[in-house]
Amino acid sequence: MEAIYIDKHYNLVVECRQGSKKASYELYRLYSKAMLNVAFRIVGNIGEAEDVLQEAFLDAFNKLRDFRQETTFGLWLKQIVVNRSINMLRKRKLELIELEGDHLENIPDEENADDEEIQYQVALVKEAMKQLPDGYRVVLSLYLLEGYDHEEIGQILSITENTSRTQFLRAKRKLMEILNRKGKVS
Repeated sequence: MEAIYIDKHYNLVVECRQGSKKASYELYRLYSKAMLNVAFRIVGNIGEAEDVLQEAFLDAFNKLRDFRQETTFGLWLKQIVVNRSINMLRKRKLELIELEGDHLENIPDEENADDEEIQYQVALVKEAMKQLPDGYRVVLSLYLLEGYDHEEIGQILSITENTSRTQFLRAKRKLMEILNRKGKVS
């Protein structure tokens, strides 16, 4: 028996399937900002992220009849955005290098910082992430920000689970190097 998920925007999806431009606009309005953020975190360029967003919505609206409520509309759309973003990177000739057997130290989390300090640190980390190579930034974003596990990342990027883990660890280390070089991390 297939699982059917209750989606608070199901009625909009139904109306959109029936050709309602108003429903299409409303779905776009509800999801565009979040999906733009997903795309931007992966491709690292706002112009390309906007292109990904538009293509993803076109895909979603063209394939809406295929949406079977096996998940929510938002999760279904997010998967389209992630796939489109990865394709954008592949067009840029993203190369992930197979790395085996590297064991990197875990980076300790900072504790007991006040809200203002946390916001400052987050801003620094976001800025430093922009300096990471595409492969590192993508794996780091998919794992930390989008919630994918290494097996799923491996499937999305066509790499091994171990390569995803290694890229993630190297990305964390490189991120710390960038932040330490600037003397910004305590």
